[in-house]
Amino acid sequence: MSNSVKTDDVIFNFFKQICDEKDDQKCVELGNSWIQAMEKNLENIEAKLDGEEKTKHKVDIQNNKDHLNSLKGKNSSEWREYATKCMIEIMDNKV
Repeated sequence: MSNSVKTDDVIFNFFKQICDEKDDQKCVELGNSWIQAMEKNLENIEAKLDGEEKTKHKVDIQNNKDHLNSLKGKNSSEWREYATKCMIEIMDNKV
């Protein structure tokens, strides 16, 4: 049995934290921190891609950026709804 932490579990737990947060302001802050972390991940991915790979993944990267931009400005109820959907998707895709 592996003791390694699975990425899906970390993400699921983060979204659960958003859903469970009773303080609306803290809930929004958690959501915004998710955006910042994912934007940083995209920057790191882009920086590692060479010309051909960058071109190959350009649309996917832009779609991810657009998705993150669509999350900006959400209120606590919207964040909880989004987090719930993400948790359900993670559970549905567990093998």
